[in-house]
Amino acid sequence: MYQFSYSEVQTDSIADAKDREQQLLSRSIDLLIEARDAGPQSREAIEAVLFMNRVWTALIEDLGDPENELSQELRANLISIGLWLLREAEEIRQGRSSNFDGLIEVSQIIRDGLR
Repeated sequence: MYQFSYSEVQTDSIADAKDREQQLLSRSIDLLIEARDAGPQSREAIEAVLFMNRVWTALIEDLGDPENELSQELRANLISIGLWLLREAEEIRQGRSSNFDGLIEVSQIIRDGLR
C-alpha cells in the first residue's frame, strides 16, 4: 500500500495546477501568435481572443476566491493584469486595436513567472 502525507499530495496538486496553468497560457500564446500573423479580422484572431478570455476569466475568478493562498497583493496585481488583457482583447475584437504583441508579451511574462 502506498501512503502519502497530506503535504505531499497538496504539493503535487499545486505543482499540477501550475503545470496546467502554464499549458493553458502557452496555448493562449500560440493562438495569439497565429492571430497576429493572420491579422486582427481573421478567424484565428477570433479564436485566440475567445480562448484567452476563457483562460483569464477562470484565472481572475480563482484569484478572487478568498481561499486562494497567494498573497493579497499578488492576487490584486494578477487580477489587474488579467483585466487589462481582457480589455485589450476586447479592443482587438472590436477592431480598434491590433496589439497582439502586448497580449503575447504580458502572457509570456505571467506564464514564465509560474516556473
